Order: sequence, then structure tokens, then C-alpha cells
Amino acid sequence: MIEHPNEVVTKALVRFVQIGGGRQAAVITLDNGFDHTKPNSFGPGGLASLDAAITAATEASPAFIAITGKPYIFCVGADITGIPYLTSREQAIELGELGHRVFARLKNSAIPTFAFVNGAALGGGLEVALHCHFRTVSGGAAALGLPEVAIGLVPGWGGSQLLPNLIGVPAAAQVILQNPLTQKVLRPKQAVELGVADQLFEPADFLERSLEWATAVVDGELTPQRPEIDRDMWEGVLFFAKQQLDEKLHGAVPSANKALELLALAKDASFSDGTAAETEALADLIMGDESRASLYAFDLVQRRAKRPVGVPDKSLARKVTKVGIVGAGLMASQLALLFARRLQVPVVLTDLDQTRVDKGVQYVRDQIDKLVAKRRLDEGTAAKLRGLVSGSVDKSVFADADFVIEAVFENLELKKQIWAELEKIVTPEAILATNTSSLSVTAMAADLEHPERVVGFHFFNPVAVLPLLEIIKGERTDDATLATAFAVGKELKKSSVLVKDAPAFVVNRLLTRVTSEIFKAIDSGTPLEVVNEAMDPLGLPMRPIALLQLVGPAVAYHVGETLHQAFPDRFAESANLKKIVDAGLPVMVDDEINPEVAKLVAGGSAPLSADEVRAQALDALAGEIRIMLDEGVVAEAQDIDLCMILGAGYPFHLGGVTPYLDRSGTSERVTGRRFLPQGVGSLPA
Repeated sequence: MIEHPNEVVTKALVRFVQIGGGRQAAVITLDNGFDHTKPNSFGPGGLASLDAAITAATEASPAFIAITGKPYIFCVGADITGIPYLTSREQAIELGELGHRVFARLKNSAIPTFAFVNGAALGGGLEVALHCHFRTVSGGAAALGLPEVAIGLVPGWGGSQLLPNLIGVPAAAQVILQNPLTQKVLRPKQAVELGVADQLFEPADFLERSLEWATAVVDGELTPQRPEIDRDMWEGVLFFAKQQLDEKLHGAVPSANKALELLALAKDASFSDGTAAETEALADLIMGDESRASLYAFDLVQRRAKRPVGVPDKSLARKVTKVGIVGAGLMASQLALLFARRLQVPVVLTDLDQTRVDKGVQYVRDQIDKLVAKRRLDEGTAAKLRGLVSGSVDKSVFADADFVIEAVFENLELKKQIWAELEKIVTPEAILATNTSSLSVTAMAADLEHPERVVGFHFFNPVAVLPLLEIIKGERTDDATLATAFAVGKELKKSSVLVKDAPAFVVNRLLTRVTSEIFKAIDSGTPLEVVNEAMDPLGLPMRPIALLQLVGPAVAYHVGETLHQAFPDRFAESANLKKIVDAGLPVMVDDEINPEVAKLVAGGSAPLSADEVRAQALDALAGEIRIMLDEGVVAEAQDIDLCMILGAGYPFHLGGVTPYLDRSGTSERVTGRRFLPQGVGSLPA
């Protein structure tokens, strides 16, 4: 028996509407009784309600049956909060079969069935729509897709079998595999172009137009066109998809491999055989560690990231009406665009000379033009943004700024000098934020008259893409400053985590710890190819050498130096990394390791195997995380994971990092205990 004691039941409410000719249509509306901030989902109770609604609708013998959602939301899929209550494979199979049985009633109905997708439709929400004979979609539907692979599962209620036979396997592989792994969804227009939906209507009169359209279809006045499915290329598409997955994930994500198998089955299998295979695959994955880690990570991103721990009361936050940015380089210019777009307040950049200032302002304007060209901004908004961003060589322009952030070279004395100058210009209440990636916020503010208004505001590059914002509390940072920082972070649509003022904070400290072990292996004679592939079994977003190329050897060396000075016993200086920096060579050329760099670092008499490199890196990671938690760098291990997911792209199937270290036994072996309780990010004991 499936139990979910905390299910918020999405009820399926039936009403009948007149459609002309003395006929009526049955409209089933999914509604959990809350607004759009708590979306509809299907748990056991919701599926039972839909089952009863289909029965009630069918018994009335309407001209057609349509299913739609509450305002802004169709349905976002299975109620994943119930998965922890599934403690056996049999229960997981029961859940899969229940969804299949209820949804199949729409597919097998003698009465025409329609899905009027009025809002977000994800996972099981899109799958119930796919079971209907026809689909309309609202132009206001925020997101459409089958994201299950990203949370360690597969489309388990018919999606893997219906979609490829509706739109073809290349497009289905995009929706089921590529989009989830790159955190993308379909927009309504794309859904119609692919054939996922038959007709697009505007939100204002969506239901009325959908009813008219459905009536015309039932009356034979309209025949929706469906793409012809090319079955000859089926295996070839999936072979290519498998190659791409292996290259990117190295077999580390079981859900992706299962999804591929189901897509292959969809070509020739009967629908009943295909859905039975779906149920088996879903049960395997639900009872696997990767799905539990993925669901833990999903919960962090959806819940914890929106309610950061340790934040002072928001009533203390000061209003920000103007932003100053010290510097006009690439990072500063990215920040200027972000602040202008999100806060809609004047933003002014300064730098040493007019040429640099002009270049920074022009960068912002060029980016605005690109957004207009991509239709992500209308010309009116773009004109407003251009007017908000300006530049000057005179720091007196910061006199009326409420929030000033510096984005200059990582040099403590330079940053202290900047703040000393600015303190004579800005008001006593103005917030002074530093985008430092590793330096001490406390030391930076030590000589100021008002050190309490200095805070770390560490963004990740590229600023527009990576959602993490590490907000660093110096020893004397006060609550008003901290509250303002978090309020600004929220307005910027970033996920903010409170971090203690400690060397390199969270993400850079942990990545540098791993890099330190990687270069220790290189220094001992391990070939670059071996260390580069050592972490492949984890399925990380980038291999170590590619990550070094992205960060830049000089930046990596600088952060490494900072950490070596703070913790010389754990962060060693690498002679080979210094050689690379001094030589000015790129470590990657055309996605391959630069042979000149490989030759430069050759040597050493104690090379390690890939397994040994990986074991040493994971041991170091576990040890460093334990030290950071003991030091109170963040409140809990969950914040470590959130930072690594949002700032370093660590994957959901690892749960960030600590669930993987727990389930692999690394945590207990290195630190004597787990980071998380048994059952959090893993299967129950």
C-alpha cells in the first residue's frame, strides 16, 4: 500500500460546459487549493481523484473530455515529496502502475480527450497531457518538459513511450535527455513546433479558444497535423546520444542510461510492454542512491536556497536607490548589467581612465543590444537600461550611492586603499561590498571608520549564468548590512548563502583543495591525461584540466597561494602550476590537453593511477569539508552542497558532494562520521 501522509492532494474537479447543438463537454480542472506558488502535483490521493473524475466525466457521455489546470499551473508531475515514504521496490512498482492505469484511461477513451495545457506542465503533468488524444497550449505556460533524468529518475508514466512516437526520437531525446541535463525546458511555441502540442492560444481567452478548437476537431472541421516519424534513423540517433552521454557523464548517471534504453524500446514495443519497462526502470531508480541524492539536491535548490539560514530580519534591510561599481573590467561590466536589469536603479562604474570606463559602459550596451536581438528585452526596456548605466573617472559620483561594490584585482592593499578613499565620499549608511574570491573581508575593513558596513559579495563567472552568491560576514559586519546584502541578492535573483569570513570561502576553497591534490599527483609524475580522467566516475561537469583552463592558471595559482599561506599543511604550492603560469601557456587547445604543457610538467618518480588520484582527492575533500563545518564556515553540510551545486555545477546525482562522500564510505573513513544523517541524500538504513 502506497502511503504519503503529508500529500497536498491535487483534486480533479469536473464541470460540464455547453458547446452548442445541445451538447456538453466535460472539463476536469486540476487544483490543489493553493495559488501558483504551490503547484499541482500527483501523489496517490491526486491520482485517485483524477481516476474518479474520469469516471464521472465518462458516465455523462459528453462530446469530449478536457483536462486543464488552475491559474498558471497545469501540473508539475509526481509529488516527489512522497518518494522518501517508498521504502520497498514493491511500493515503487505500485506507484508506477497506478499512474499508468489512471492515465491510460484518457488514452484508451472512446470519448475524445483533450489536454488544455494552460500553465507549467512538467514530468507527470506533461505525461497526462500526452495520454490525451489532442493538446492545446497557452502562450503563458512558463515551462514544459520531462525533467526526470535530472533528478535521478525517468519519465515513468508513459512519457518515454508516447513522446518519441509523437514527435520522433531526435526531438524526444532532446526533451527527455538533453534538456534535463542542461537544465532547459520547452517554451509553448517550441512545444507546438516540435509537435508536443497541436495548437497555441494566447492566455487571455485560452480556455474559450481551446473549447472552440476542440469542438471543431470533434466535429471533423479541423484535423491536427502530426509530424511523420522516421523510424529508419532511430538506432542511429540513440547511438549518437549514447556516445555524447558517455563522453560527458562517463556512465555516472543511471537515469540517463535507463532513459536511453526506454527510448530504444519505444520503437517497436507495444505500449503495454513499454510502460511495464518504464515501471521496472522507475522502481530500480527510486530504490537507488543516485535518485535519493538527486531529490535531496532538488530540495536544496528549490527550498533551502530560497530560505537562507542565519539571515537577519529583512526589516533591517536598507533601500538601495543607486549602485556604484569600482572597476570597469569584464567582471565589473557584467555586474553593472545585472544590477541595472534586476534593481532598475542607476548604476555607475569608475576606473582609472576614461578609455577603460567607456569600454565598460559600451560592453553593457552591447549586451543589452544582444538581449534585444534575442527578443529577451523589448526596445523600451532596453532604452531604460541604457539610460541607467553610466561611467566616470571621478569617484565622487558615489556620494549618493547606497550600495558600492568593488571588482578590482585580488590585492588586499589595493582593496583597502579603495575603501579608504570611498569612505570619505559615501554616506555612513552606504553598504561597501567586495567581490573578492579569497581575501579576508575583515582585514579589508580593519582600518575603516565604519567596518560594520563592509560585506563580501562573491559572484561566480559568468555572472548572468551561475546562480550562487556567497555573502560573507566579516567579524564586524552588522545585521543591517547583512540584511541589505541578502535583500539585494534576492532582487538580483541569486541564491545567497551566508558564509563566515574564512580563506576562499566555500566553493573556491573546496575546488582549490581538489586542485591541490591533482597537482600533487602531477608533481609526483602522474601524466596529465591520467589526472584529467581520474574524476570521471563522478560525472562532474568538467574534468580538472578543463576546469583549470576555465578558471585560468594564474587565478588558480593566486587562490592557491592565499590558501597555502592560511593552511600550509593542506594546500601545497605546486612548482608545476607556477611553471604553467610563468610560461603563459593555455592548458587546453581545441578541447585537448596542450602537448607543450604536458611536456613542461613531465617528470617525477612516483606516478599514481587514476583510482589513486581520485581516492586522494576525495579524501582531501572530505577532510576539508569536516574542517570547514567545525570552523562554522557555513551553518550545515547542506550549505556546502548548495554552494557546490550552484557555484561549481556539481551534479544532482551526487547530491552536491556530501551525500556521495557519505555513501562511498569516504566521510566515515576520513572523518569518523557521516556528514548527513542516514536517509538524507541516500536510502534509509
